[in-house]
Order: sequence, then structure tokens, then C-alpha cells
Amino acid sequence: MYYNIYFSPTGGTGRVAAILANRLCGEHRDIDLCRDIHEISLTDEAVCLVSVPSYSGRVPEIAIWRIRQIHGNGAKAVLNCVYGNRAWEDTLTELQDALEDCGFVCAAAVAAVAEHSIFRQFAAGRPDGEDAGQLMEFADRIKTKLQAGVFGDLDLPGSHGAYREVSKGGPFKPEANTLCTACGICAEGCPVGAINQSDPRRTDKDICIGCMRCVDRCPKHARDFDAGFMEMMSEKFAPRLSGRKENYLYI
Repeated sequence: MYYNIYFSPTGGTGRVAAILANRLCGEHRDIDLCRDIHEISLTDEAVCLVSVPSYSGRVPEIAIWRIRQIHGNGAKAVLNCVYGNRAWEDTLTELQDALEDCGFVCAAAVAAVAEHSIFRQFAAGRPDGEDAGQLMEFADRIKTKLQAGVFGDLDLPGSHGAYREVSKGGPFKPEANTLCTACGICAEGCPVGAINQSDPRRTDKDICIGCMRCVDRCPKHARDFDAGFMEMMSEKFAPRLSGRKENYLYI
């Protein structure tokens, strides 16, 4: 049985995951980590593609918490870290540690680029056709390894245990603007329940992780940031986010 397990608030990670999953196995069961999941127990015959975005070089905490509801029992895991054209630091190693703690055998890993979820002008449109071709090639090589059935230690770049420290969500926590009609779409879709269900104009910034799902899903474009702040931050990050970054395979 194949599983496509993903945390993709704005769709970029999901698009990369779909390319890999469809090439790896065709038929698979989707598990969306943006929603609560019940405990799942797998067998050693299962193969799971586990995809997460890199948030400041780490796996989103809520994604780790939900992954820990899945008992691998020897199932094979293909790790997929999607980064927004900067870097992924400890994302893959943190994901590897969590999956191995849950009883998975980590067989291979991918680090892939998708359009930045906040500054959409960087890596705009990615994964594109060139990415898709490379990701399908990666999937073919991973499939060959899975079929061979020989798995050693998967050596990935990054730290194990001593992960880089990050602030929760940083300064990027969207607020409702005057266009908000309180329709509740943002509150229903928030992965961490940071938006008040009764009054969606209210956001708990202590809970918000800055995933941009509310911005992406709002039909009225009623959630945003101060324009001056965004212009300043865009200029600040441009040197690190510009250019065409690469996709990587670890096998």
C-alpha cells in the first residue's frame, strides 16, 4: 500500500508531492496533515511519501505532531522537504528523526523547490516543467531502490536533535482587512485553529504559524500584511531568495 502524506497549506508542497507520488506508485492513499488525523498503524509492506515545507529551516511543529500519530512498524518512508528558494537547514534531518522514532525505515529523501509562500515573486511558478522532469527521474531512482529492498543508514545534510532555533511564525502573521466578510473559510482551513470560528476577523498570533493558508484561500483577498512592511522585508530577503535554486536527491 502506498501513502502520500503531506502538509501543504498553500499548495506548493502538495504539487511536488503529487509529481513524486504519481510517478512512484500511481494509486495511493492521501493523508492531509493540515487536518487532524487519528492514529494510523501501518505494516512493513507500506511505502509512504512524507512531504513537508521548510519553515525557517525546520519542519512545522504541527506537522511533526500529526506525523507522530502514525505508527510505521517498519514501513518505508521517502522524505520530501520543499523549500522556498532559500535553504532547508535541518528540515530533512528533523523529519528523519521523527519518522524513525515512529518506526519507519527512511529509504530516500528529496529536497525540492516550490514558489515561496510569502514572497510569491521568488521561485514563481515552481515546480515547473523542468522541475517535474527532474522529480520524475528522482522517483524512478527511488523506485529502483525500493524494489531492491536494501536499506542502510540514510545520510542527510543537517543536524540531528540540535536543530536550529526559530521563532514560531516569525513576524508573518496575516490579519483581516476591511474586505473581510467573516465567511469563515479561513477559520475552517487553518491547520492550527488560530482563527476564531465565531469571528474570523480575530487571529490568535500566539498560535498562528504564518503558513499563509488563510491568505491563499480567502476569496475576497481579505487577509494580508501592511504593504510597506512587505516591501521592506522583500528587499531584505531578496539576496537569499533570488536565482534558480536546485532540487536534490539523497538515496
